Amino acid sequence: MEKSTNFKVAVVQAGSEIMDKEKGVAKTVRLIQEAATQQAKITVFPEAFIPAYPRGMSFGAVVGSRTPEGRKDFRRYWDNSITAPGPETEAIGEAAKQAEAYVVIGVIEKDSTGSQGTLYCTALFFGPDGYMHKFVKIIIFASIGSQA
Repeated sequence: MEKSTNFKVAVVQAGSEIMDKEKGVAKTVRLIQEAATQQAKITVFPEAFIPAYPRGMSFGAVVGSRTPEGRKDFRRYWDNSITAPGPETEAIGEAAKQAEAYVVIGVIEKDSTGSQGTLYCTALFFGPDGYMHKFVKIIIFASIGSQA
């Protein structure tokens, strides 16, 4: 990528594909490609873009318990969250490569190495070479725990 002091930045203001990671990844790739047609070299997405920010959802949790409906809701959210690195980051990384751009996107990430039941609000970073890094919030977002 040629170095320049001037470059375009695309700030994505789009709705998530709620609890559908496949559609969410496809939409992300499409929006990266669209930004590239406008010569954007940095594309920034909202927090929790994949699979969506669960505003207003309690997952049926109260101190010490979770309702059966809440468990189903959380399981669906878990199933539509991503692992990083993983197949979703490969697809987004390929789009960043093709666009020769840097991309930052907020996702809900599954803990695939520790509890394997915790979700985190994570920022993923991509560049012209693909997936680069992630920033995981220290505060646990939600956990399946013993109530799943």
